[in-house]
Amino acid sequence: MTLAVKDIGFCYGKKPVLTDINFALDAGRFHALLGPNGAGKSTLFGLLTRLLALQQGDILFAGQSLKKHPTEAMRKIGVVFQQNALDLDLTVRQNLMYHSALHGLSRKQSRLRGDQELERFGLLGRANDPVRALNGGHRRRVEIARALLHQPTLLLLDEPTAGLDIASRKALNDHVRQLCAVDKITVLWATHLIEEVSAQDRVMVLHQGRLLADGSGQALCNKTGTTSLAETFELLTGVD
Repeated sequence: MTLAVKDIGFCYGKKPVLTDINFALDAGRFHALLGPNGAGKSTLFGLLTRLLALQQGDILFAGQSLKKHPTEAMRKIGVVFQQNALDLDLTVRQNLMYHSALHGLSRKQSRLRGDQELERFGLLGRANDPVRALNGGHRRRVEIARALLHQPTLLLLDEPTAGLDIASRKALNDHVRQLCAVDKITVLWATHLIEEVSAQDRVMVLHQGRLLADGSGQALCNKTGTTSLAETFELLTGVD
């Protein structure tokens, strides 16, 4: 078990945004957090990454409580947020070097790991280009490479394909699935796009701050008597 979320609840003022959220992720597997816009996905990611303070419940990373051992827990995760967080005026390599320095890596380690990740994503030849010169899909790959520099066991991606075209979305999704298959990295991929999820994935459906379903995509279809995940999603949430 890489991540366990226990009895999480969260309110903005008096308005509940998340209620009684419980789930645990399987090590080395791709997990889809599927929900329409406004379901609470980004709020949950805010709690997982300590951008928001826990109000109720706890989060465990490899058994380490986020409340009691935040530094140790955060060392185990890499994050890609919905909004691009790269410095457009720095080169690709400079962005990676800056980020790795924040994680305490030496310049030699930073260069080595950065080049390894860029090569994995087919971007080593663009290392000295300013990020501004890259297209949206390549910028997202750089963000994922950056998130992997400190060798986390868990990768969190919040709507990572936002703003990308269909081909770029598929390529990015395929790359992340390879990380699970080859490197055994645990992935939590938040999305509102049903086409980014397959029947073989572990799927958690979040709607109006509540976890409505959790299981393989095929099992959820069988349970609801539907023939596709799109039908299952519409039946559970009322969103087509």
